[in-house]
Amino acid sequence: MSYAVCTLFEGNYHYGVAALSNSLYKGGFRGSIYAGYRGKLPAWSDHAKETTLFQWQGAKTMKIGEGLQIHFLPLDTGDHFSNYKPVYMLRLFEGPAKDAEGLVYFDPDIVIKCSWDFFENWLGFGVAVVHEVISNDMPASHPIRRGWEELIKTSNRKVTSDIRSYLNGGFCGLTKSNTEFLKVWSEFIELAYSDHGHHRSQLKGHPRTTLFYCADQDAMNIAAMCCGCPISEIGPDGMDFVGGGWTMSHATTKPKPWNNNFLMSALKGRPPSLAEHNYWMNVLYPLAPYQNRSRIKFKILCLKIASFIGRFYRRY
Repeated sequence: MSYAVCTLFEGNYHYGVAALSNSLYKGGFRGSIYAGYRGKLPAWSDHAKETTLFQWQGAKTMKIGEGLQIHFLPLDTGDHFSNYKPVYMLRLFEGPAKDAEGLVYFDPDIVIKCSWDFFENWLGFGVAVVHEVISNDMPASHPIRRGWEELIKTSNRKVTSDIRSYLNGGFCGLTKSNTEFLKVWSEFIELAYSDHGHHRSQLKGHPRTTLFYCADQDAMNIAAMCCGCPISEIGPDGMDFVGGGWTMSHATTKPKPWNNNFLMSALKGRPPSLAEHNYWMNVLYPLAPYQNRSRIKFKILCLKIASFIGRFYRRY
């Protein structure tokens, strides 16, 4: 069975794409990474060449390592990329990744920590998702979930899965047989636009007291409740939101690992996170987003010093 990986990026998030790609290579993934983007391609992609492998105007392909390639796909959409995820994945299944048995989406601020084989096995159990750390405990009687149940009913659907935790929208993996999840996810994002006042270009637009606070993530949680596909969940350790994780590291906070001044942050009481450590452990090979190796050594030294400071001083 063949599997593909995809992500979305713009601006300096290309640094995250490089680290994600390197972590996938180290984890044993071989195949295609589809990187949808807006704006300009980064300098480290200069060797990418226009491809005719599939019909996607402006697409370029670059070999990363033996058996691994990244396809850069220009996107012309005004949607915030978080809101575009299910549509993008469906486009891939219908086009460039039509021969793939499964597709895994990672936000560009994620790196993987385990063997790729685990992800392939995981998809065999259903749509692969990970719990958020905020609102992780979200039982069936939660008022927001009860409100989602009403939305599901008015959309002529019914609750089919007993989801009791809030899911993070930065990762999703599924086989082609479970693409109904993507269709339902996209349907409820559209509902957030049409009936709940969300703008396509915004990630968040309303307070958490409303049914759609973060449109893409709330719609993803609703889809998990009612899509009819089997769902396979891992707790917040799955993204290093809490200790003990071994699957992925997700750098959700800002500044991102490639922008953070770790010493300054540590002196303000914010020591480096696991995700920030793991990002800088994945920027050397096979992709080299930083031409100056001494910069990487300096950043890793700063991480160590900042971590030491964090043992004695932190604000939380």
